[in-house]
Amino acid sequence: MKIALSILVLALVSVFSAPAQVITVQVLLEQDQFLPGESLPVTVRVINNSGQSLHLGEAANWLTFNVESADNNSVVMKNADPPVVGGFDLGSSEVATKRVDLTPYFALTQAGRYHLVATVRIPEWGSAETSPAKEFDVIDGAQLWSQDFGLPVPAGMTNQLPVVRKYILEEANYLRQQLRMYVLVSDQSGSRILKVSAIGPMVSFSQPEAQLDRGSNLHVLYQSGAQSFIYSVVNPDGNIMLQEIYDYLGAGACRRRHRGAGRRAAGEARRISGGQIAG
Repeated sequence: MKIALSILVLALVSVFSAPAQVITVQVLLEQDQFLPGESLPVTVRVINNSGQSLHLGEAANWLTFNVESADNNSVVMKNADPPVVGGFDLGSSEVATKRVDLTPYFALTQAGRYHLVATVRIPEWGSAETSPAKEFDVIDGAQLWSQDFGLPVPAGMTNQLPVVRKYILEEANYLRQQLRMYVLVSDQSGSRILKVSAIGPMVSFSQPEAQLDRGSNLHVLYQSGAQSFIYSVVNPDGNIMLQEIYDYLGAGACRRRHRGAGRRAAGEARRISGGQIAG
């Protein structure tokens, strides 16, 4: 009787656990290393091979994330749950994709290796499926330059005590193979990072030239290769507004224009090449 009961329980467990084996959750990252505060875009793929159509996305917790430190197995503090609500139907043999930036929601301020796991809840079955852990590293950069600046006063408002932020230029050795230039915008103390953006590759002997214009936009010129230079304009929110690439012969003209940045607004610069330069 006990043997028969054990077989029955085993059969029931197999039946109720079967759906989880036909739903696959995958986590994809565009890169494996990030600076503290840098955007961490995550792509989650949900693959349905259950033979059924599923309705997902209605509940706020249908997709959740968990990040742990691989160095001490501690759970990374979560500031809030990323917004993921949005109902959809996922047919059998179909793949759903959800993209989320995790940086605003997790306190990834310390350098180290981390494990990221995504969990998808399936309300029709009362079950959940978890992805394999995805590893990534948070790395520290070396500061090359910094400058405090005040936010411009909005049009129509009188002068007042300025809100002060800080621009920071850092270099980091991405995957120990490529030096990259980053621009950070922080509060005045530098303790709270508001935005991190990768400008592009750089050579080890590059000495970036940086200055502000009248609108508190940051103009940066530096050597990115043996005979190439990158010129970028960054606004006070840390967004890259303009990027141009010059060869060695054209760098002189770019440098002369760059040195006149304080007399012209960022929007007056002529765009000759755009897009994401960071490789």
